[in-house]
Amino acid sequence: MIQYAMVSGSLWRDRDFTLFWLVQTLSVAGDSFSYVAIPLLVLRGTGSVSHMGLLTGLAGVATILTGVFAGALADRIDRRVLLIVCDVFRAALYALIPIVWLFSPQIWLLYAIVPLGAAFAMIFRVTYVAALPNLVNPERITEANARLSATYAAAAVGGPVLAGILSALYGPTAAIAVDAVTFTVSAIGLCFVRLRVRQPAGEPRRPDGLSWRDLVVGVRFLWRHPVLRALTMLLWFLTFLTLGLTDIIVFYVGHELRQSDTTVGYVLATAAAGTIVAAFVVAPARRSWGFGACWIGSYALCGVAIAGIGMTRSVPVIALLATTFVFGIGVAGICSMSLRQEVTPDHLLGRVTSSFWTVHSALGPVGAAVLTASAANYGVPATTLFAGVACLLVAVVGTLTPIRQARPERLAVEAP
Repeated sequence: MIQYAMVSGSLWRDRDFTLFWLVQTLSVAGDSFSYVAIPLLVLRGTGSVSHMGLLTGLAGVATILTGVFAGALADRIDRRVLLIVCDVFRAALYALIPIVWLFSPQIWLLYAIVPLGAAFAMIFRVTYVAALPNLVNPERITEANARLSATYAAAAVGGPVLAGILSALYGPTAAIAVDAVTFTVSAIGLCFVRLRVRQPAGEPRRPDGLSWRDLVVGVRFLWRHPVLRALTMLLWFLTFLTLGLTDIIVFYVGHELRQSDTTVGYVLATAAAGTIVAAFVVAPARRSWGFGACWIGSYALCGVAIAGIGMTRSVPVIALLATTFVFGIGVAGICSMSLRQEVTPDHLLGRVTSSFWTVHSALGPVGAAVLTASAANYGVPATTLFAGVACLLVAVVGTLTPIRQARPERLAVEAP
């Protein structure tokens, strides 16, 4: 039986969870500055949505390649140390951008720094997911994910607004500098977080060696669980359809509708509020309606929202539709992540998480490049209509798979 050192009670009374929550909320707030500032920096330097899509695609490739070994690192190395190292490297990378821009703008530098930052972000995300069950009991995982998502989103609401204002006043590099500072603070805060051991006796935590076979171990576990298998396959297509959406919104609002950087920040900040709403409703919704209804319904809602973005020139309506999209992504994402954490043994969780993200993200870079190129050549309305309808079709396919199960955490893993 798995033993936990953590006692029951309010999550907010737990010192380690609360500290983890505080520093990561700050880090996400900083991330939201770069989330706005880097596309604006590229747009100012090139005026091209295709270049924005290319940068997003390169970051996606780096994420996928890193995913081959990120899970193995999370299962072998002390997870707290790994989180700290990732924050330190990201702080150094993003600090380099404003330093270089003080002397001369170098757009090419973004094509080196952003993929490297994405690689460390992938390792961090995998380790973060693997570490959360070391902070809370299994029955609190969905609640913990929801609360973290809510506070992350709250930080992300103010971040884009401030990033837009800061970019308008001092340039996008000032906003990126803020992100570097928050990574530094996060690294310091994580030094004081303690993770509990969550594994049964006799279960190896750190297997020997490091190779591509670690990815195979994770993929094999995903394949043997009927719902995780279906989720991975459908998200393969959904990531293709959605990864480049932020670039398209920034281009549409900032370039085609000729709105200011501040307005772009307001739109993305409003959209982030969708995650806050999702975090408040996801735990009771999953208990009441079940996993399948929440996940499938969320992506159906996403499809409607995506299709509508390019059909209007009203900035408030675009913001509302973007919020709806983010809400759907939030509900589906929290459900999916919680399910993986609930059914995966601790010693495999890093590799399973890494394999899940690596496989379902494989088409993401191609999708970002294709959709942004489509927006440039055929217009935003046609592009978002296609992506939205395709997203709806994927949701319909989900009703024909084991994803429709209300309580998939009770399903047994299929024998090899």
